[in-house]
Amino acid sequence: MVDYHASNNQYSSGGVQTYMEQENDWDRDLLLDPAWERQQRKTFTAWCNSHLRKAGTQIENIEEDFRDGLKLMLLLEVISGERLPKPERGKMRVHKINNVNKALDFIASKGVKLVSIGAEEIVDGNAKMTLGMIWTIILRFAIQDISVEETSAKEGLLLWCQRKTAPYKNVNVQNFHISWKDGLAFNALIHRHRPELIDYDKLRKDDPVTNLNNAFEVAEKYLDIPKMLDAEDIVNTARPDEKAIMTYVSSFYHAFSGAQKAETAANRICKVLAVNQENEHLMQDYEKLASDLLEWIRRTIPWLENRNPEKTMSEMQQKLEDFRDYRRVHKPPKVQEKCQLEINFNTLQTKLRLGGRPAFMPSEGHMVSDINRAWHTLEGAEKGYEEWLLNEIRRLERLDHLAEKFRQKASIHESWTDGKEAMLTQKDYETATLSDVKALLRKHEAFESDLAAHQDRVEQIAAIAQELNELDYYDAPSVNARCQKICDQWDRLGELTHRRRDSLQKTEKVLESIDELYLEYAKRAAPFNNWMEGAMEDLQDMFIVHNIEEIQSLIRAHEQFKSTLPDANKEREAIQAFHSEVQKIAQHNGIKLSGINPYTTITPQSIDSKWEQAQRLVPQRDQALQEELRKQQSHDTLRRNFAEQANVVGPWIQTKMEEIGTISIEMIGTLEDQLTHLKEYERSIVDYKPNIEQLEGIHKLIQEALIFDNTYTAYSMEHIRVGWEQLHTTIARTINEIENQILTRDAKGISQEELYEYRASFNHFDKDHSGALMAEEFKACLISLGHDVENDKQGDAEFARIMSIVDPNNTGTVTFQAFIDFMSRETTDTDTADQVIASFKILAADKNFIMADELRRELPPDQAEYCIARMAPYTGPDGVPGALDYMSFSTALYGESDL
Repeated sequence: MVDYHASNNQYSSGGVQTYMEQENDWDRDLLLDPAWERQQRKTFTAWCNSHLRKAGTQIENIEEDFRDGLKLMLLLEVISGERLPKPERGKMRVHKINNVNKALDFIASKGVKLVSIGAEEIVDGNAKMTLGMIWTIILRFAIQDISVEETSAKEGLLLWCQRKTAPYKNVNVQNFHISWKDGLAFNALIHRHRPELIDYDKLRKDDPVTNLNNAFEVAEKYLDIPKMLDAEDIVNTARPDEKAIMTYVSSFYHAFSGAQKAETAANRICKVLAVNQENEHLMQDYEKLASDLLEWIRRTIPWLENRNPEKTMSEMQQKLEDFRDYRRVHKPPKVQEKCQLEINFNTLQTKLRLGGRPAFMPSEGHMVSDINRAWHTLEGAEKGYEEWLLNEIRRLERLDHLAEKFRQKASIHESWTDGKEAMLTQKDYETATLSDVKALLRKHEAFESDLAAHQDRVEQIAAIAQELNELDYYDAPSVNARCQKICDQWDRLGELTHRRRDSLQKTEKVLESIDELYLEYAKRAAPFNNWMEGAMEDLQDMFIVHNIEEIQSLIRAHEQFKSTLPDANKEREAIQAFHSEVQKIAQHNGIKLSGINPYTTITPQSIDSKWEQAQRLVPQRDQALQEELRKQQSHDTLRRNFAEQANVVGPWIQTKMEEIGTISIEMIGTLEDQLTHLKEYERSIVDYKPNIEQLEGIHKLIQEALIFDNTYTAYSMEHIRVGWEQLHTTIARTINEIENQILTRDAKGISQEELYEYRASFNHFDKDHSGALMAEEFKACLISLGHDVENDKQGDAEFARIMSIVDPNNTGTVTFQAFIDFMSRETTDTDTADQVIASFKILAADKNFIMADELRRELPPDQAEYCIARMAPYTGPDGVPGALDYMSFSTALYGESDL
């Protein structure tokens, strides 16, 4: 039988008395039912004898044998293990009353309030009162100490029966009367703990007498539980007596209490092992995700760091398109993976911290800080790559423009120099007349003037070639060769011009003056011809602009040029007048002219032809400028569209960031309310993504149009992207912080009010709203919460101890999560290595080692094999073959090494 001594001494008078007041309010009128009274007499008598026989005695008649109080006092001494006052041995009524009062006083000292039960009634043999007293004793010493999962006494005993009989068919324990009539519940209790004693599958629900007798006989024979009821009494009663059944069932509970302790110990071990297995899975998942992300970063950075330019605009624009695909398609999932990796790491560390396990230390190079450094390197390469692409596109665009300009100017110059060397090397002056020689000299002077006018074009050609070389133009060798050819030819022309002048001047003395009109014509025709060539060159010159202001500046310059055309036409008419005057003089004097001006190759026809060509080029230039104006106006529309959308999206992102920060600081509502609110914000952010995509579409049109500036907004697409990514990361991190606070609150049993108090104190001293407290701010917060960390030697030592807990890395700051962890550790407790060792010791029947079969019998299969695979062989002197060391295993669960 069970010894109640240890459990009986632990109850204080207050809690027990409250319970006993409720239980003593039993319906004594039910004893008027003979069947129930008979069941109680038999059950209570058997229960009393199960204890009295330890003292070598027993009772036959429950209301008669307790009348003198002697056996009643003896019963209380046996079940309590305490000595009562010495009984009086006299035979008189007063002696009996005194003895019973001593027993009743002892019961009352245990916190039991006896309602309407007096010593006189017991001495007089009042059966109803005697049974009520015995039931009170049974409640206090046999049922009151039963506790199952935070329930006690009757509820605890009922829950225990339900748990033990749950797997058995035809058994549904809901009470302590009808549920036990068919006897299956009694047999199920025995079979659950001692399956070798009963063949449960042979029992039939329709044979309750056989079932009950079988259970009572087995319990009496093998479990030392006396037979307290007859099967016929239970079966033939519509509703068996609840107190009799409870008394009988409590004997089964105490008989199997040792097995219950083993089950509790097994549950504790299962719980600890399950947590450890889950943490191991989380660690493996983190390592894999970190490895994959770092490998992707390692592969991507060399691509972004490649600065080998392409030769053409189309090839560079393809590179830009590839970069856009990277930003839109490849990078966003990796941003999510990085954010999820940080969330998983924080959640794992929180679970390890709450479970009293050492913090998770990822493998070398896989720390969150390592990933952040790699990510920072990636973003640095990314930013530099985009800037390089845009600069290269601008460079190639300018190179194409310069190359075309070089070819145009070179072609004009080569056309002008064609035949000039032959002209300068001829010896026509040797056989010419005096007038012809003078004419040749004047013609040479005009040529020198023309040559000087072309010097600027040659310098422009050389300057463009030099700029193409400086900008690393891919076809620079052919440009250099052509430029060198032009420069060499120009040097030869200069030298030949100088030689011809010397030759003409030698014969100048014999030359007559030539017609001043021809000379004047040649002098004025040459610069005017150069002006027209320059004008036509300008009218055909390619231009590149980037905004409306630049094209408007070109239009103004063109309008200014057109305003000079009337004066130029007057100059043309004046030059043509010289030629007309020559014709008039020759006709008047009967002079037959050769038909050409000896001083210049510029004919009136060529001047008129070039003038007409310039007149045709002016409207063409007008049309080209207007088309470019419309193009820039279209670009300006794109800029305005982008600015209009960006000026809405940018402030929206900033507002959401501020609102999320406000939610995490102000703690409006419960943590679940805050989590719900944050997830609603997260959904609203996801729903807002089409606005970002719309902006990306406008930005793509802008880049395709090669628009590089926008004065209508301070937001660039890069600002929007960074803000969008930060907004996603912030909402995910904030949700993770709230979830970790909920996890901490539930695991540590912190109430909502306590959490609010901690947050309010933390926020009060977080003056800069940075989410972390400096050391002095944290000390002030602790003092406000009642911690003794004042500025004295003892207080400084205590504060240093607390800082080593909340700031193990000596950063000088304390986060809110570290603050909550510290406050929860101050008020709650968790499983420890000693508790796990004690649990294993119970399963091992107090041995210092445990066998594999014992683990497989007491633990679920997967967790039993988990322990067997990780436990080292026991090496103690009392070991046996196959013994396992559960102590070092339990210590490792909470130590620095990983299993």
